[in-house]
Amino acid sequence: MKDAIGGPFLQMAVFCEKVLQEKDNVLSAIRIVDRFTQSTSVEGAPDIMPPFTIGVSILIGFKSGDVKGKWELKLKPIAPSGQELPGFAGPIFFEGEERGANVVIQYGLTAKEEGIYWFDIMLNDKLLTRMPLRIIYEKTLVTSTTSPPVH
Repeated sequence: MKDAIGGPFLQMAVFCEKVLQEKDNVLSAIRIVDRFTQSTSVEGAPDIMPPFTIGVSILIGFKSGDVKGKWELKLKPIAPSGQELPGFAGPIFFEGEERGANVVIQYGLTAKEEGIYWFDIMLNDKLLTRMPLRIIYEKTLVTSTTSPPVH
């Protein structure tokens, strides 16, 4: 009798610019990120960050272990204020043993505040991990480079 392994196991959970899937089904996460900076150098820009939308790819990968069958994957984003944002829910199928199950989610985050946005990853309503994504608002000074006329 073989020993129980358990599972499923979270292999990866990353934010990235894009995910490539080659003909042989191998995935590549391009430009893994954990923060976005919204910069402005416009004179008179507000002190509080105006809302903006960023598009990000989320790559989540699992290994089955002893688990086989269909489970429900949920992604639950939470703003720095604690407000729950629109998320994702869908089925994921596990084949067992070393077989993997990967999900790529194209997510549009409308950031209305600075701080850390937490993305809870859940399987069958059990929290597996939390992914932080920091939003920074950077207001740079506008300086004049005009020199006095030379005579």
